[in-house]
Amino acid sequence: MKIEMTTITKSALLMLLVGCISCASPNNTAVDNEPSLYQQIGEKPAIDKIIDNLVNIIGQDEVVFAHFAQSNVTNFKEKLSVYLCHITDGPCQYNGDTMQDIHRGMYIDTNQFNHFVELFISAMDEANISYPIQNQLLARLAPLRESIFKM
Repeated sequence: MKIEMTTITKSALLMLLVGCISCASPNNTAVDNEPSLYQQIGEKPAIDKIIDNLVNIIGQDEVVFAHFAQSNVTNFKEKLSVYLCHITDGPCQYNGDTMQDIHRGMYIDTNQFNHFVELFISAMDEANISYPIQNQLLARLAPLRESIFKM
Protein backbone atom coordinates (compact mmCIF):
# COMPACT_ATOMS: atom_id res chain seq x y z
CA MET A 1 0.00 0.00 0.00
CA LYS A 2 1.47 3.28 -1.11
CA ILE A 3 0.77 6.39 0.96
CA GLU A 4 0.75 9.64 -0.95
CA MET A 5 1.68 12.80 0.97
CA THR A 6 -0.54 15.78 0.34
CA THR A 7 0.81 19.32 0.09
CA ILE A 8 -0.65 20.11 3.52
CA THR A 9 1.07 17.10 5.08
CA LYS A 10 4.38 18.04 3.45
CA SER A 11 4.07 21.62 4.75
CA ALA A 12 3.27 20.43 8.26
CA LEU A 13 6.21 18.02 8.20
CA LEU A 14 8.55 20.78 6.97
CA MET A 15 7.39 23.18 9.70
CA LEU A 16 7.91 20.48 12.35
CA LEU A 17 11.40 19.75 11.04
CA VAL A 18 12.38 23.44 10.98
CA GLY A 19 11.02 23.87 14.50
CA CYS A 20 13.05 20.95 15.79
CA ILE A 21 16.22 22.20 14.13
CA SER A 22 15.80 25.69 15.58
CA CYS A 23 15.19 24.24 19.06
CA ALA A 24 18.39 22.22 18.79
CA SER A 25 20.43 25.18 17.61
CA PRO A 26 23.51 25.79 19.75
CA ASN A 27 22.78 29.52 19.69
CA ASN A 28 19.77 29.09 21.97
CA THR A 29 21.87 27.68 24.79
CA ALA A 30 24.48 30.43 24.39
CA VAL A 31 21.83 33.12 24.86
CA ASP A 32 20.55 31.45 28.00
CA ASN A 33 24.06 31.43 29.47
CA GLU A 34 24.92 35.04 28.67
CA PRO A 35 25.13 37.25 31.74
CA SER A 36 22.44 39.91 32.04
CA LEU A 37 23.34 43.58 31.69
CA TYR A 38 22.87 43.76 35.47
CA GLN A 39 25.59 41.16 35.92
CA GLN A 40 27.84 42.71 33.27
CA ILE A 41 27.58 46.13 34.89
CA GLY A 42 28.66 44.76 38.27
CA GLU A 43 25.28 44.32 39.95
CA LYS A 44 24.08 46.46 42.87
CA PRO A 45 27.50 47.70 44.05
CA ALA A 46 28.26 49.14 40.60
CA ILE A 47 24.79 50.66 40.21
CA ASP A 48 25.07 52.26 43.64
CA LYS A 49 28.52 53.61 42.74
CA ILE A 50 27.13 55.17 39.54
CA ILE A 51 24.30 56.78 41.54
CA ASP A 52 26.64 58.08 44.26
CA ASN A 53 28.86 59.59 41.57
CA LEU A 54 25.83 61.09 39.82
CA VAL A 55 24.51 62.70 43.00
CA ASN A 56 27.92 64.24 43.70
CA ILE A 57 28.21 65.54 40.13
CA ILE A 58 24.66 66.97 40.16
CA GLY A 59 25.39 68.73 43.45
CA GLN A 60 28.15 70.71 41.74
CA ASP A 61 26.38 71.36 38.44
CA GLU A 62 24.73 74.71 37.71
CA VAL A 63 22.64 73.46 34.79
CA VAL A 64 20.64 70.65 36.40
CA PHE A 65 21.05 71.18 40.15
CA ALA A 66 17.94 73.37 40.31
CA HIS A 67 15.83 70.39 39.20
CA PHE A 68 17.15 68.37 42.16
CA ALA A 69 17.50 71.08 44.83
CA GLN A 70 14.26 70.12 46.61
CA SER A 71 14.68 66.37 46.14
CA ASN A 72 14.94 63.86 48.92
CA VAL A 73 18.41 62.52 48.03
CA THR A 74 17.96 59.25 49.91
CA ASN A 75 14.66 58.55 48.13
CA PHE A 76 16.14 59.56 44.76
CA LYS A 77 19.08 57.18 45.22
CA GLU A 78 16.89 54.29 46.36
CA LYS A 79 14.35 54.67 43.54
CA LEU A 80 17.02 55.14 40.87
CA SER A 81 18.91 52.09 42.15
CA VAL A 82 15.80 49.92 41.86
CA TYR A 83 14.96 51.40 38.46
CA LEU A 84 18.44 50.76 37.03
CA CYS A 85 18.45 47.27 38.52
CA HIS A 86 15.09 46.60 36.86
CA ILE A 87 15.97 47.87 33.38
CA THR A 88 19.27 45.98 33.37
CA ASP A 89 17.41 42.71 34.01
CA GLY A 90 18.43 42.50 37.63
CA PRO A 91 16.32 40.95 40.40
CA CYS A 92 14.52 44.22 41.22
CA GLN A 93 10.97 45.12 40.32
CA TYR A 94 10.39 48.86 39.84
CA ASN A 95 6.94 49.93 41.01
CA GLY A 96 7.54 53.66 41.30
CA ASP A 97 6.14 56.57 39.35
CA THR A 98 6.53 56.77 35.59
CA MET A 99 9.28 58.97 34.16
CA GLN A 100 6.57 61.25 32.81
CA ASP A 101 5.05 61.68 36.27
CA ILE A 102 8.44 62.20 37.92
CA HIS A 103 9.44 64.95 35.47
CA ARG A 104 6.04 66.68 35.19
CA GLY A 105 6.40 70.39 35.87
CA MET A 106 10.19 70.44 35.47
CA TYR A 107 10.02 71.77 31.90
CA ILE A 108 13.25 70.06 30.88
CA ASP A 109 14.51 71.16 27.48
CA THR A 110 16.78 69.32 25.04
CA ASN A 111 19.96 71.04 26.25
CA GLN A 112 19.25 70.21 29.89
CA PHE A 113 18.41 66.63 29.01
CA ASN A 114 21.57 66.20 26.94
CA HIS A 115 23.63 67.78 29.69
CA PHE A 116 22.18 65.35 32.24
CA VAL A 117 23.10 62.45 29.95
CA GLU A 118 26.67 63.78 29.87
CA LEU A 119 26.67 63.87 33.68
CA PHE A 120 25.33 60.32 33.80
CA ILE A 121 28.11 59.19 31.44
CA SER A 122 30.67 60.91 33.68
CA ALA A 123 29.19 59.06 36.68
CA MET A 124 29.56 55.77 34.82
CA ASP A 125 33.12 56.67 33.81
CA GLU A 126 34.01 57.36 37.45
CA ALA A 127 32.51 53.97 38.38
CA ASN A 128 34.79 52.32 35.77
CA ILE A 129 31.91 51.03 33.66
CA SER A 130 33.21 50.03 30.23
CA TYR A 131 31.99 51.91 27.18
CA PRO A 132 30.18 48.91 25.65
CA ILE A 133 28.24 48.41 28.90
CA GLN A 134 27.54 52.16 29.12
CA ASN A 135 26.17 52.07 25.59
CA GLN A 136 23.89 49.15 26.41
CA LEU A 137 22.53 50.96 29.47
CA LEU A 138 22.06 54.22 27.57
CA ALA A 139 20.22 52.33 24.81
CA ARG A 140 17.76 51.04 27.41
CA LEU A 141 17.27 54.52 28.85
CA ALA A 142 16.96 56.31 25.48
CA PRO A 143 13.26 55.48 24.92
CA LEU A 144 12.45 57.54 28.05
CA ARG A 145 13.69 60.73 26.40
CA GLU A 146 10.37 61.93 25.00
CA SER A 147 8.49 61.29 28.25
CA ILE A 148 10.84 63.61 30.14
CA PHE A 149 10.62 66.76 27.98
CA LYS A 150 8.62 69.85 28.98
CA MET A 151 5.87 68.26 30.97
